[in-house]
Amino acid sequence: MSEDTIRFTLNGRDVSVPATTRGHLGDLLRHEFGETGTHIGCEHGVCGACNVVMDGVVVRSCLTLAVQVDGAEIETIEHLGSDHDVAALQNAFVARNAFQCGYCTPGMIMTARELLAGNTAPRREEIRDAISGNLCRCTGYQAIVEAISDAAETLREMADE
Repeated sequence: MSEDTIRFTLNGRDVSVPATTRGHLGDLLRHEFGETGTHIGCEHGVCGACNVVMDGVVVRSCLTLAVQVDGAEIETIEHLGSDHDVAALQNAFVARNAFQCGYCTPGMIMTARELLAGNTAPRREEIRDAISGNLCRCTGYQAIVEAISDAAETLREMADE
């Protein structure tokens, strides 16, 4: 592997780009690969709008240097379209009107998906704790909590079928 090239898997496909020492993953995803669902908000790791999955764990792409993803597997919100967990979350978010401007929604979905993968019946307090690192300036979070709870119930029902 060349020291001046970053190679990783992005949404199921192998990609490579020239290595830069200061660029962060969020900018790389948006500008080099057109993955614009990864929103860049605060660029300080506070808001969660830039959340992506790296090697199975949600990370802040604004705090992750592009060179750190060499050899990693990265998933963005665009890749999750066929995931039944994400479909349940998306449907619940729409049904509960759990978004207004939608800027935080991709990061919320990524975080909620990770929560539901490890906890099929989260309590409201657990949901609030899980999304506490995701800022939303438009809602009072209640609809988001309800949507995640509804999605969890839908997924449990699907598992029972």
